[in-house]
Amino acid sequence: MLNRVVLVGRMTRDPELRRTANGTPVASFTLAMNRNFSSQNGERQADFIPCVVWNKAAENTAKYCSKGSLVGVDGRLQSRSYQNQDGRRVSVIEVICDSVQFLETRAMSSQRNTMMDQMPQTSNQFDDSSFYDVRNNDMQKDFDNSMDTYDIMDDDIQF
Repeated sequence: MLNRVVLVGRMTRDPELRRTANGTPVASFTLAMNRNFSSQNGERQADFIPCVVWNKAAENTAKYCSKGSLVGVDGRLQSRSYQNQDGRRVSVIEVICDSVQFLETRAMSSQRNTMMDQMPQTSNQFDDSSFYDVRNNDMQKDFDNSMDTYDIMDDDIQF
């Protein structure tokens, strides 16, 4: 059986670093990714995927990443369940990360954070405008066409 997940997205909150009873570091965070299509009213939907990373990778993720950081994760899906405080059974599906790649430099992250601090607050915490688009970074001007996207329909493919 194959169970492999590769995702690229932005962190919706700072990673939460904890330690198990025997001292093993574990960090959890959520990745936000826009879907490739819009809804009937023209809004782009987003998915929010919970992720967990262990050991030194957990410490590094908590140290170098924060809300809004662009990261790539490679791992596997895992399901678990637990009983909450109300006595109800809660099921969780999350990505157990084998690796977390930091996909922006500290300068880019700092510039994004400065821009986000200057933006007016919106009532919707998951508004698309709260995520900085890397294509607008001044460092990327030499590569203006490198991040163009193309919409290819099934009718466009010859086979």
